[in-house]
Amino acid sequence: MDRGSRSESMNITAKYEDGVFKPLEDVSIIEGTIVEVRVPSRADRRKSKARSVGDFAFYGMWKDRTDIRDSAEYISNLPRNLGG
Repeated sequence: MDRGSRSESMNITAKYEDGVFKPLEDVSIIEGTIVEVRVPSRADRRKSKARSVGDFAFYGMWKDRTDIRDSAEYISNLPRNLGG
């Protein structure tokens, strides 16, 4: 393998500050690796934020629970159920 090359691509969320792209997570690439940076258009950023709740991994994780028939009611009663 070439210096800094990987067998698969990766997406790294970063913040641009003081003229430098700073990753918001740990990255495991070799120091000095040349990378490509894609800055999404404003329209792309708006589209990516408008995701359906069904797109998230946690969607439906409690579907088999029998103690939660109405999720809105369950949340409303939560402070009382926790003794609050």
